[in-house]
Amino acid sequence: MGIRLPGIVHTKQIVRQIFSTPATTNVPKGHCAVYVGKSEMKRHVIPLSYLNHPSFQDLLSKAEEAFGFDHPTGGLTILCREEAFTNLTRSLNCSRGKKRN
Repeated sequence: MGIRLPGIVHTKQIVRQIFSTPATTNVPKGHCAVYVGKSEMKRHVIPLSYLNHPSFQDLLSKAEEAFGFDHPTGGLTILCREEAFTNLTRSLNCSRGKKRN
């Protein structure tokens, strides 16, 4: 009898999509490129650990609703204001720093 963890399965699908595209060039190990914005897409490189955070999972779910797993940029596309994305990643970065100390 197995236990299904939808968040983990969902994250695995997204990671496979990210690494199957040419958008992964010039991305450090343990990171991935994402494209953020509503009209003008800006590329950001984020740690893979962000993909498991509940707030980031919300953004990923919205991206999946909009694009499925076929993103127009070839990389992971997140439709939100860049300022909101930057605030989220800044918050996640601060919480990562606290865990290391």
